[in-house]
Amino acid sequence: MLARVRSAAVLGIDAYLVDVETDIASGLPTFVTVGLPQGAVKEGRDRVSAALANTGFTFPLKRITVNLAPADIRKEGSAFDLPIALGILAATEQVPGDRLAKIAVLGELGLEGAIRPVRGALPVALAARAAGVEALILPRENLPEAGVVDGLRVLGAGCLAEIAEFLEGKADLPGASVDVARLFAERAKDDVDFSEVKGQAHAKRALEVAAAGGHNILMVGAPGSGKTMLARRLPTVLPKMSLEEALETTKIHSVAGTLPLGESLVARRPFRAPHHTISDAGLIGGGSYPRPGEVSLAHGGVLFLDELPEFRKNVLEVLRQPMEDGVVTIARAAMSLSYPARFMLAAAMNPCPCGWFGDPHHTCACGALPVQRYLGRVSGPLLDRIDIHLEVPAVKYKALTGESGGEPSEAMRERVDRARVVQRARFVTRPGIYANAHMAPRDIRAHCRVSDGADALLKTAITRLGLSARAYHRILKIARTIADLDEAASLETKHVGEAIQYRSLDRRGVA
Repeated sequence: MLARVRSAAVLGIDAYLVDVETDIASGLPTFVTVGLPQGAVKEGRDRVSAALANTGFTFPLKRITVNLAPADIRKEGSAFDLPIALGILAATEQVPGDRLAKIAVLGELGLEGAIRPVRGALPVALAARAAGVEALILPRENLPEAGVVDGLRVLGAGCLAEIAEFLEGKADLPGASVDVARLFAERAKDDVDFSEVKGQAHAKRALEVAAAGGHNILMVGAPGSGKTMLARRLPTVLPKMSLEEALETTKIHSVAGTLPLGESLVARRPFRAPHHTISDAGLIGGGSYPRPGEVSLAHGGVLFLDELPEFRKNVLEVLRQPMEDGVVTIARAAMSLSYPARFMLAAAMNPCPCGWFGDPHHTCACGALPVQRYLGRVSGPLLDRIDIHLEVPAVKYKALTGESGGEPSEAMRERVDRARVVQRARFVTRPGIYANAHMAPRDIRAHCRVSDGADALLKTAITRLGLSARAYHRILKIARTIADLDEAASLETKHVGEAIQYRSLDRRGVA
């Protein structure tokens, strides 16, 4: 007997449908899975046989051949357990197979017949809807995640017996009921706020400028000056995510297995802060079957690298390509996968190994050469991709004991939103550019015209501070963002003057 059950597999952050064909023939008892199955798929035959026996079904002692089509793409993961089990039951006529032609199923089986959650439920639901599948059956824990897909009937099951009763018409499976608009509004609320930060008005202003123009930022300051606290609140002033952005970000987290069970959407800008001991594969993504790394998990949000010089040099250097292109391509012998990686980089570092260089209240124990060597751990090409270098001083006692921390994130976000609207209109004919940070040289020439006073100030900065041509272009980009926040058409002296302050490492001669 032959039976066919539709399922799906994830490739990158998207899914494709897979036909699970099960043939049961006379002969010596064997169980063979073909169609490039990998480790977890091959091991599924033992889980399937135990689950069928422990659920009260008969496992056929015949020659069983399972084909996963298309057969030329590698299949990975445990989600094929359930469709294989249903294929065996349909082929042996223990359950009716007529309803299986209209649905897709996926899920991992426990030995007692329970159905366990799997990765990638959201991209699978999107692929099933695009293929015209009427219904999708998946583990009950994945129901909230897949239920955000409109136009597809999504059903959840807790065990194999429940699905058998559903196919026989004896019982119904619970469906997903997700109010996406209400859920999106609830999940979009932030847990932290800039009003909680005491003092640091200069740093808050710099972060607002960075958010408005999509600029990467490096904060340099002594230990305890609040660099991490400031960085964690940067996503709260970025423009709120659209539903389309939320779905794309949720797909990445679903595939990576970082989406908590019961969660439906990633509705807030991600904030990822990997430890400095992370490997290059952990940061960029990789593995024999490539998975998304931290740069992809930060897609649409902020990647925060604390103690930047402590990261290994090879780890920092692999950041250059995704920072430039907004996408990560991982090439392996068998496949090449691309993951989105459009993020804002926020980094923090001490000014020297001991952390007290330039602090008026502490003595630096480092010599000039160790300080220079410490700062030199961050390469010029990486600093070239960081527009804003911000010095973060220690918080003064008066500001620390004050009752108010300043204006809330919502007020800052409103100004950022207005500036982003101006930029989207400016770059409407330039696909791939949505913020000033992504301007090419021709865009700078077209949109960064300076007044006479601002031109004189730039000339003085280049001459006296020894700023490079690279720093010159960065200053113009930042000044353009500051002018957008002021709703000004041209770059005035005050805009350029503030932008020059945000290139502190250039003034030290590091970059």
